[in-house]
Amino acid sequence: MAVKMEKMDKSRVLLEITVEAEKVNAAYNRAAKQAGREINIPGFRKGKAPKHIIERYVGKDYLKDRAMEELIKPALLSAYQETEILPVSAPTVDIVQMEEDSDFIFKATVEVKPEVELGHYIGLELEKKTAEVTEDQVEQELKRRQELYAKLIPIEDGEVLDEDIVTIDYEGFIDDVPFEGGKGEDYELTIGSGTFIPGFEEQLKGSRPGQELDINVRFPDDYYNKDLAGKEAKFKVKVKAIKRKELAKLADEFAKDISEFDTLAELKEDIKKKLLQGMERSIENQYRLEVVQKAVDNASVEIPEGMIENRIDSMIQELQISMASQGIPKKYVDRYMKENNEKVRETYRAQAAESIKTELVLEAIAKKENITASDEDVAKEIEKMATQYGRSAEELKAAIESRGEMEWFKLGIVTEKTIDFLVNSSVKKDSTSQAANKEE
Repeated sequence: MAVKMEKMDKSRVLLEITVEAEKVNAAYNRAAKQAGREINIPGFRKGKAPKHIIERYVGKDYLKDRAMEELIKPALLSAYQETEILPVSAPTVDIVQMEEDSDFIFKATVEVKPEVELGHYIGLELEKKTAEVTEDQVEQELKRRQELYAKLIPIEDGEVLDEDIVTIDYEGFIDDVPFEGGKGEDYELTIGSGTFIPGFEEQLKGSRPGQELDINVRFPDDYYNKDLAGKEAKFKVKVKAIKRKELAKLADEFAKDISEFDTLAELKEDIKKKLLQGMERSIENQYRLEVVQKAVDNASVEIPEGMIENRIDSMIQELQISMASQGIPKKYVDRYMKENNEKVRETYRAQAAESIKTELVLEAIAKKENITASDEDVAKEIEKMATQYGRSAEELKAAIESRGEMEWFKLGIVTEKTIDFLVNSSVKKDSTSQAANKEE
């Protein structure tokens, strides 16, 4: 096999590939034999008709196409290895010559990983906030814990109020006909949570245990189930029970009940400490993102369209998985994607391009600075992950290798080391942050 390569631009190459006539004839003969086993030819048992008879029945072009299908993929793979290019999307193939007893010649336009022109990335100057926790933030966290550890008191004789937890049976109707997915029993609904259709929870206020009532609502126009979107519905609801939160008094006794501390003052000091730690982590993560973004902004790269389309495909798959995990039936997910495919793809396009550029720039910096993942780096990261997941390091390493993911694992380490390199070389300018941050 012979390969000629011509560079078209920074992210495309043109390959001219020639496959020897002997391989062409062998593929052509295999195509004829396979066709002979698939069709009935009068006077011959299946698979026994000679090639010229089979060709007469199925046509020469049919056999030629099947032979090409067999030859193109392995020829491309060999050409990629020989030229050491890394394709990022399916190639565009043009046939130059394909005849029996002759060389098979075709051209393939291939999008490859593009070249990155790095800009300034060492000694980047950025503002980094300094964490500061206020008393108001500590009080907000105390109130959150009050809510978290509140007792639920059954309300035997009273009306539903905001924030009550109501146990209900319900069934929904459109034009007096029940609809799929509109029925539930012993469902616990927190009033004001926004879990149900707008207006549903509001109409439960004032009801009592044992009461049955009709609730009229309108499904949102953008509701995921297009059969229900924008339609008026009536729900028959039975209120079975009401529970109300009873908050503990913020005192030393509360601190003893929910923590290892004896006084409220000690608990508040611990909350302040943990809020500060969480805020510092958040600020550090944000700073790392901003350093990377500045290095990416300073670089330039022409990203092949095929690379972007492939990334969008992956993002859409993640969206579908996310929708399914929220309990949305597959048929509605499929319908939504079918009806909104172009809109969704366009929404993701800029994000896809930016994520690809970020990966390419970090990869280029790692290559230029000779940042690699040593065996020691891999061992440390595996040990760290094994501790987190409660598994042995040997077991986790074997699992990574068995899935063929070790190179991806190393790439993750290299990426983090590259970001560390950028952060450590950056110039930090401090400012104060009092952004609220909950305990992590």
